[in-house]
Amino acid sequence: MAEKFYITTPIYYPSRKFTLGNCYTTVICDAVSRFNKLLGKEVFFMTGTDEHGQKIAQAAKSAGKSEMEYLNEMIADAKELWKLLKIDYDKFIRTTDDYHVKSVQKIFKELYDKGYIYKSAYKGKYCVPCESFWTESQLIDGKCPDCHRDVIEQEEEAYFFKLSAFGDKLLELYKSNPDFLKPNSRVNEMVTNFIKPGLEDLCVTRTSVEWGVPVDFDPKHTIYVWIDALTNYITGLGYGTEDDSNFKKFWPADVHIIGKEIVRFHAIIWPAILMALDIPLPKRVFGHGWLLFGGDKLSKSKSVASAECVDPRILAPRYTSDAVRYILLREIPFGSDGNYSTELFLNLINSDLANNYGNLVSRTLSMLKKYNASIVPEVVLETEEEIDKELKQTIANCTEETKNYIESNFDVSKALGSVFAIFSKANKYIEVTEPYRLAKDDSKKERLNTVLRNLLESIRIGTILLSAFLPDVSKKVLEALHINDFKYEDVKTIYGLKTGDIVDELGILFPRLDVAKELEELAKIEDNK
Repeated sequence: MAEKFYITTPIYYPSRKFTLGNCYTTVICDAVSRFNKLLGKEVFFMTGTDEHGQKIAQAAKSAGKSEMEYLNEMIADAKELWKLLKIDYDKFIRTTDDYHVKSVQKIFKELYDKGYIYKSAYKGKYCVPCESFWTESQLIDGKCPDCHRDVIEQEEEAYFFKLSAFGDKLLELYKSNPDFLKPNSRVNEMVTNFIKPGLEDLCVTRTSVEWGVPVDFDPKHTIYVWIDALTNYITGLGYGTEDDSNFKKFWPADVHIIGKEIVRFHAIIWPAILMALDIPLPKRVFGHGWLLFGGDKLSKSKSVASAECVDPRILAPRYTSDAVRYILLREIPFGSDGNYSTELFLNLINSDLANNYGNLVSRTLSMLKKYNASIVPEVVLETEEEIDKELKQTIANCTEETKNYIESNFDVSKALGSVFAIFSKANKYIEVTEPYRLAKDDSKKERLNTVLRNLLESIRIGTILLSAFLPDVSKKVLEALHINDFKYEDVKTIYGLKTGDIVDELGILFPRLDVAKELEELAKIEDNK
């Protein structure tokens, strides 16, 4: 029976169209999901949208539409964007889905019946954009600690979740399960900033917000954010419905991958809710860093200069979805903040995709056609030299490194770096072995065949690994090699191609770009939007 693997993105708030920043988390999760499928695991990958709350109601009103009319348009755009970036999810959950609404009401009632939810009144500092109440001590310079906007004084009747009862249990969780929250700096933040000062009970309903899930036994109250949004990770598996087979199969989640700004919700509030429900906790929560633009977080609420293009709807069709995925996966150190610029994006296409990978494939297939009629040659082991052994050792090391980086810490950046190390080594192998010189000497034919075969196998193995990260170009190259079905075990075989098979020709995978010209063109596109 295949090992199970359940991975989630956060559910995104569709108050505006998604940006490259939203794509970052989703592309990471897609790559991790694809790699685990490559490993032969039965994977469930879920993403979706958080569709209730005051901001959605306000956005819909401003657009002159009902909430559902507004949301349906936004979700259609989001799904088209995920399709454009080749996001291969198994489930897209919407918190307006009927099954989710009913399950949330059941969960709320269960928590109430167990004594973890009670009715009182709330007076405090409220941030409308974040839909969060804050105490005076939590504010930073009098403003919301999450988004740094102004807060307002607000009081209303509300139901509260007894979060204060879970401080010691959360501390024990972090101590007994050090892998639960990563990177480690996030643990220090949770303990120092939130748990040690004392957790306060959490406001979980509103009477002043109508757009949301009503409390079925007290319908003037709307269930507010936390119990509605966070429980998507189990309701999307069928928890609380007649068919909970996916919940039984895949829960607990192997990892929730989220941005660092919502770690508090996933590392404090979410495990506390699960503890109250007597449901096992997710195995890991990973709070990655931000994609930064000009030193600031790139988000739906930030405007950007027209000289830069950060719209994936423009970048992916113009430069391929793989190119967009590459910069998100490779250039941002996983777990830390990383800077994005259009110039960096374009230069990476030239240096890594065109010069390194694309050039390797192009040169190898061209030489194979010229020197061996595009036929996969037989290896003559007697002709092996030390440089061949070095190439094979690099391939073996990088193959194992790629797997370890994903399995140990979901480090897509380092994993992709290991894949490209194979291509770099193969390019250097060409420089050292000089197959074009070997081709001039008939007595070197067997040696030439060995070199060509080693290059083909480097491409095969590296591209199988690459398929989790850059699926489109990988499919094109593997199909040229007549490889349609593959798995991770195939990369452990150094000679996996069929001797005598004819390799198909390929065009240029990634054309070299005139960066200055492209920057000018993109600036014009942005200015005309």
